[in-house]
Amino acid sequence: MAASLRPALLRLEGVTVRFGARAALDAVDLEVAEHEIVCVLGPSGSGKSTLLRIVAGLQDADGGRVLLSGADQAGVPVHRRGVGLMFQDQQLFPQRDVGGNVAFGLRMHGKGRAEQARRVGELLELVGLPAAQRRAVASLSGGEQQRVALARALAPEPRLLMLDEPLGQLDRGLRERLVVELRGLFGRLGTTVLAVTHDQGEAFALADRVVVMREGRIAQVGTPLAVWQRPASEFVARFLGFDNVVAATVSGSAADTPWGKVPVPDGSPQGERKVLVRPAGVRLADASEGLRCTVAARTFRGSHVAVGLRPLDGPPLEAECSLRDAPEEGAEVGVVFAAEEVVVLD
Repeated sequence: MAASLRPALLRLEGVTVRFGARAALDAVDLEVAEHEIVCVLGPSGSGKSTLLRIVAGLQDADGGRVLLSGADQAGVPVHRRGVGLMFQDQQLFPQRDVGGNVAFGLRMHGKGRAEQARRVGELLELVGLPAAQRRAVASLSGGEQQRVALARALAPEPRLLMLDEPLGQLDRGLRERLVVELRGLFGRLGTTVLAVTHDQGEAFALADRVVVMREGRIAQVGTPLAVWQRPASEFVARFLGFDNVVAATVSGSAADTPWGKVPVPDGSPQGERKVLVRPAGVRLADASEGLRCTVAARTFRGSHVAVGLRPLDGPPLEAECSLRDAPEEGAEVGVVFAAEEVVVLD
C-alpha cells in the first residue's frame, strides 16, 4: 500500500521550538505513515536533530502538537512513548557484553530471562552477529557496534524507530553496505523509521520519502527520485550538490541565461526564474558547436568524471562524462544543453 494511503503513525502539527530569538523549528507540519521510512536531511542548524528530540520527548515544544497513533504526546515521558532511539555514537554500555546491551530495553520492560535470551538471539541473527552474545563491546569493529546498537533499539519492538546520524562515524564503503542492509531489514520487519542525516546518499538509499530542512522549516518533501529530479528551490538544488544554477528569463521552451539560450522542458514556469542544469545535461561537443569552454578541472567520482568547465562567457559549469570520454584539462570543447536535464526552479 502506498505511504499516502496508510494511516499516519506520527503527525507533527505546527511544531515550534525556540532558543531565545531563534526558531529551531518554525511551525513544522509532517506525517510519517505506518511502515514508512522517512529521512530528514539538512545542513547543521537546520533543525533536524531538534525535530527528533521533540518526537522522542527529550525536548519540549513551544507550540504545536506531536501525535503518535493519533494520541497527543504532550506530557508523555520518553519511556512511555513506545519509540526506539539509535544515536551516531551508539551509546553502548562498555561494562556489559553484547547480549547485555541488547537485552537492556527488555529488562526495563520487565521481560523474563527466557524471553530476553530468545529475543537477543533473534535480533543478533537478524543484524548479522549470530552467537555474539558474550563478546565484549570493546572487541567489536565500528560496523559491528552499529549493528549491536540497532539490535538494542529494536529489542522492545518500538512502534517508531528513530535514528540520529546512524552511520555518521563509519567509512563510506561500510556506510554504503549497511544502508542497503538496513533498508532490507526494515522492510522485512515492517518498521516505521524516522532518521536524520546530513548525508544525501545515505538518505536517498534508505528512505521512502526525504524531508529537506532549512532554518527550522521544511524546504521540500518527496520521494528520493522526485526531490532529485525536481528540486523545489535553489537552496535544495545546491544542498543536493548541484552548482549549475543561474538566474534566467524563461520564455516558451527556452531560457535566456548567462550561458546563452538553454532549452527547458515543456510546461516549465515562465518569466524571471532560477534555472538548474544538472551535470548530465551539459553535453560536450566539438569546440565549434554551442557554448565554447575550456576544461579547467577533472575530478574522478568512481563511476564517472566531473568535468569543470570555464566558458568564454558566463559562470563556471560542471559536466558529467564517462571515464573513457572525459577530455584533458586545458582542452577546448563546445557545450550543448539537454532540456530533459534542465529544471526551472519555482
